[in-house]
Amino acid sequence: MHAEWDNAHTDHTTNPTRPEPAGLTETEADWRSHLEHETPNGWLLRGNAMTETLASGRTIHLMHTTVALDAIRASGHLYASTGCLVAALYCAPLMPEPAGLRPHNLGSYLLETKKHTRTLVFEITPDAPVPPKGIDYLRLGAIHLRTYLTHRSFLTEHEDTQLRQTVLRRIQSAAPFLDTALANATGTPTPDADFLDQLAATVPAFPFLGYLYFEVLSEYLMLHSTNHETKAYAQVGEMNNRLYKQLAFSAVQGMDKLFDLSRFNPGHDRLLKLLGQIEPGLTAGASRYVRKRLSHLFAAVALASGRDAASFSFRHSDFDALAEGAPGLLGQLVFRELRVIDRYPQLYLAFEQAKALEAWAYWNTERIPTPFNGTIPKGEIGINPAYASSGYTVWIAKTCESGLLHPVEQLNVDFLPRLTDLSMTAMQRDEKGKAAGHRQNSST
Repeated sequence: MHAEWDNAHTDHTTNPTRPEPAGLTETEADWRSHLEHETPNGWLLRGNAMTETLASGRTIHLMHTTVALDAIRASGHLYASTGCLVAALYCAPLMPEPAGLRPHNLGSYLLETKKHTRTLVFEITPDAPVPPKGIDYLRLGAIHLRTYLTHRSFLTEHEDTQLRQTVLRRIQSAAPFLDTALANATGTPTPDADFLDQLAATVPAFPFLGYLYFEVLSEYLMLHSTNHETKAYAQVGEMNNRLYKQLAFSAVQGMDKLFDLSRFNPGHDRLLKLLGQIEPGLTAGASRYVRKRLSHLFAAVALASGRDAASFSFRHSDFDALAEGAPGLLGQLVFRELRVIDRYPQLYLAFEQAKALEAWAYWNTERIPTPFNGTIPKGEIGINPAYASSGYTVWIAKTCESGLLHPVEQLNVDFLPRLTDLSMTAMQRDEKGKAAGHRQNSST
């Protein structure tokens, strides 16, 4: 169990050592070297301000936006939520300056776009330097699968049968492209434009590919951008989060209301047009990069370690064969199909709290009070609510005209090792796209 969680974490400051499928043209170490040394902003993988703060052992300052301030005051409790950080309270970094706390550019974006929220500031005093190991949600498939198999009895026979049949239908529908991706990862390339158009056409039947596609493009944008804004953020050790936000919102109608990457599927020509609108210089080489990078990542996160990617096929595979040969991919599909079951609100804690307990146990063992999104260290960071060895203080904060945060009221609250109710997460939305909690706190 610990090994599975270890393999789902990435440390961009060290050379990768985790097991991989066999037969890949390029290894994870090859890609890490390319990204770090052959892209304009690759040095930020190791040298970004967030991971340097963690590794220093200094006090950590984070910000969190919330619609539930009244509930927090009343209960005196703070809970974690699911998402890319699995079981952490989602935050963005803050950097202390003489005039106040400066938000990371991800945080300043949140302050600009979430006007209906209140802002909390956390001061965390770690008991030791924090390992710069981030959780990569794309690599959680094997854990999702094991959780489902362990708690499968919570489903009715009909629900379980329907889930498995839907997963297998999706895989069979997508098998031609999935096999194409493996072929590209093992030395048989497809024309770039054809690959991207096939990818875009497959996403609606295979939503996980939308997440993979978006993360590859986010990486490409942040590492290759050379515009003035990106350079300014790099000077303070930050990757430019606004690039991928702009891409997502322009690529998918309504993405600003509900950030749903299962709908992210621009084809080749549209992608190049969108990239050109963001930064003209990013169009050259983008198609080839996405084809090669996505193919490698797909094989790495989908297949079991040691499995020969060159000989594996998704055609005519049954559930048990996929569980053995492609547990990462099968788990990602099972995870997403579980979330659309009618009874998911009742089943949510049974499945997600089980993973949360494991994540907290791993972070506690590894002495990680503040896990971050390790797909790439872009500034998404959280608080482990089960870590008892760090001191913390919580304030309500206000933003001044200069964009700096200033604590104005200390809150007497405690972190609890329990996930928040599903109704308070972004998975529950009203007709205007706001989370259910917004309806209860519209005045805050």
